[in-house]
Amino acid sequence: MRTLYFDCYAGASGNMILGALIAAGVDREALAGELKKLEVPEFGLEVTMVDRSGITSTHVDVKVPHEHVHRHLHNIVDIIDRTSLSDAVKLRSKAIFTRLAEAEAKIHGIDVGKVHFHEVGAMDAIVDVVGSCIGFEMLGIERFACSKVHVGSGFAQMAHGKFPIPPPAVAELLTGVPIYSTEIEGELMTPTGAAIISTVCSEFGQMPEMTVAVTAYGAGTRQYDNFPNALRIIIGESAEKPLKEPLTGDRLTVMETNIDDATPQVLGFVMERAFELGALDCWFTPIQMKKNRPAVMVSVLCEPQHRKALTEMMYSETTTIGIRMHDVERECLERETVTVTTEFGNIDIKVARLDGRIVNAMPEYDQVKAAVSNSGAAFKAVRDAAMSKFGEGAAAGKAAA
Repeated sequence: MRTLYFDCYAGASGNMILGALIAAGVDREALAGELKKLEVPEFGLEVTMVDRSGITSTHVDVKVPHEHVHRHLHNIVDIIDRTSLSDAVKLRSKAIFTRLAEAEAKIHGIDVGKVHFHEVGAMDAIVDVVGSCIGFEMLGIERFACSKVHVGSGFAQMAHGKFPIPPPAVAELLTGVPIYSTEIEGELMTPTGAAIISTVCSEFGQMPEMTVAVTAYGAGTRQYDNFPNALRIIIGESAEKPLKEPLTGDRLTVMETNIDDATPQVLGFVMERAFELGALDCWFTPIQMKKNRPAVMVSVLCEPQHRKALTEMMYSETTTIGIRMHDVERECLERETVTVTTEFGNIDIKVARLDGRIVNAMPEYDQVKAAVSNSGAAFKAVRDAAMSKFGEGAAAGKAAA
């Protein structure tokens, strides 16, 4: 599958990612054409080739009118939703800004909807994020991975004062990501870069095994002596990661959000889409929210590799602006599927074992339902016929042993 690896030996920023994508083959004119859908007045991309300690790199400078606007998350979501960009670009862009808003909300102890974006809410940062998502789509990227992240050292001047590097938002966004610092001074990983990479990547550390197609560099603005301030991306083809079903114990993710303004039809569709996107389970819990509003807590259980797709779906199909996530451990029985032949056709039996002993067996519901539709027989009759055949096979197996 088409894989992009972020090599963050010099951190990353929004324009570094954009520059690297252009260097990797994204057509700048086609990119500019898509970005014009944001309806930014007097918009422009200044793309230049620069030298970063001997490495030719692509530097991007986003040209937009100066603003005095501090946007909230819903303002940015509205800007993105009003465009005719592809659904995939919209979903990924909104997921990045939502992740950033959640980080800021946690730092400041406020609701996500009250977060004021400062530098990251400016139109040039919006262009960086949306432009990167457009670039990912143009290059057909299916899998994202990232190296350990060099964050820099020293202090950075922020809107709220002077903070140590990595600043609070970056530190929060990179929770769970391997980071390091060296003698290189300055903020190498910016909030925009951290938000993009931490949202799209599910793997951090060593480069996945792949056949390299292109290596490209996106230049940072600062220049250092004997240190190439550039983001390297490596794009190639990797084998698809096997999605094995856990057999004994594993770690899963629980996603939860409270909704007080969704119709039953919307919630039913959300559950259907959740299972289509790989959810292991999805359930609704009646709750009481503020202002005495009856509401529903939507919960989804999934494996880590499906988290991003499910997150994007929930933001797209519901009115939520924040999702709680926590990892859980699951212990489960060893499982296998046995096919039996009945008068109603072949039906799969899901078999669960404990220490080799069968402790549960159940016909596949959808196949029993299909057999009922085809034959006109009662559901119970088809189910019992399948279990009878399974019992005969199990008894024959014991006799042979």
